[in-house]
Amino acid sequence: MKKKQIVSEIWKKRSIFFDLPYWCKLDVRQCIDIMHVEKNVCDSLIGTLLNIKGKTKDGVNARLDLIEMNIREELTSREVGKHTYLPATCYTLSKKEKTSFCECLKGVKVPQCYFLNVKSLVSMNDLKLIGLKSHDCHVLMQQLLPVAICGILPKNVRHTITRLCSFFNSICSKEIYSQKLDELEEEIIVILCQLEMFFPPSFFDIMVHLVVHLVREIRLCQPVYMRWTYLVERYMKILKGTRRINVVRKLPLLKDIF
Repeated sequence: MKKKQIVSEIWKKRSIFFDLPYWCKLDVRQCIDIMHVEKNVCDSLIGTLLNIKGKTKDGVNARLDLIEMNIREELTSREVGKHTYLPATCYTLSKKEKTSFCECLKGVKVPQCYFLNVKSLVSMNDLKLIGLKSHDCHVLMQQLLPVAICGILPKNVRHTITRLCSFFNSICSKEIYSQKLDELEEEIIVILCQLEMFFPPSFFDIMVHLVVHLVREIRLCQPVYMRWTYLVERYMKILKGTRRINVVRKLPLLKDIF
């Protein structure tokens, strides 16, 4: 009886799509948007490396999870008086390393219309990245991040992050062979297992889990570039700007209303 009560409290709603006769026969019930998956993974990764407040997946609660799971006892938080200290991990960057990371990104020069001005995204005062959009994370994850972390992280951590960036670069290519899909599907499983060796359990939220299913959707729904919504969002921005201008022009004056 207790188990039934717990299940009823967790699941309060059932989607009406499950009442459709063909719903159980669909191979892909909802296509995963790789654009937002890649952005969320990039935000979590950079937020954890730079220890950005509100975006990092490491903290006191994450260290308490290690105690409950009885793993990595050397990384558990320690209380000394009124202060709580978090031992350094393999992905913890010193101030010098954070400065090197930000200076590397700030000095990047790319062709026009390829990427937003990187200087506007880097805050040297706070040593963090601000205002990252979806396409910014796309370029950062696939091209710039492996270069920026070179020489500032342990070899095993740096190699795993570089493999993750290479995976996103491979699945986003315009030409991908069906034989390579099996290799990518096995590789992403190994990459996530290696990330679990370095990063805390709180890092692996639902967005990181969805990366495992991207290769399967490529096999069923064609390459990723034919389904992402970069072009749609750009065009929507143009339409919103045009609509805002037209609305302002058509607003009546107060003397005409009263």
